[in-house]
Amino acid sequence: MQNKTIVSMTLTALFSALVFIGTTIKIPLPTGAFVHLGNAMFLLAVLLIGYSKGAIAGSIGFALFDLLNGYATEAPYFILECFIVGAFSYGAIKLCRTNELKLPQIIFIGAMTGIAKLVMTQLKNWLFLLLSGAGTKQAFLAASVKLPATLINVCTTILIVSLLYFPIRKLLLKQGLTSIHH
Repeated sequence: MQNKTIVSMTLTALFSALVFIGTTIKIPLPTGAFVHLGNAMFLLAVLLIGYSKGAIAGSIGFALFDLLNGYATEAPYFILECFIVGAFSYGAIKLCRTNELKLPQIIFIGAMTGIAKLVMTQLKNWLFLLLSGAGTKQAFLAASVKLPATLINVCTTILIVSLLYFPIRKLLLKQGLTSIHH
């Protein structure tokens, strides 16, 4: 039991670090947003260590990135977003109804996760603009400016996860880490 807890904590910490590092690997866009690999590491965490631990890993990784890179006010939002987007990922995993995911299912899960990410990004940006005094329509349109960066992140996430999921899962299973579940 104690060994299982240590393995679980270690995997959660490892994926937290991967989310943090993945988010630091970024390509800035003209809108002020940037494309990064953190979302891919987050989805891998949910796929490989489960919803709760994956959401915790994503929350820690994204929050640490925000706190250390001048985005401290965004950290609470991204903690919440990890649990919401992670729930969509988990729901998509459950819709696949299998323990042995194949590439089309990984792409489907990535797409469902991406839709949740796009909706959350639009809602967050729209609400922040509304709170800052913009009108409803203007805030919604202005919030849409950041969606292309999110869409690029979604596509990048699907590609990276499609490439990395199977070898990482195989490696973890080879090491006897049977706590990997869907």
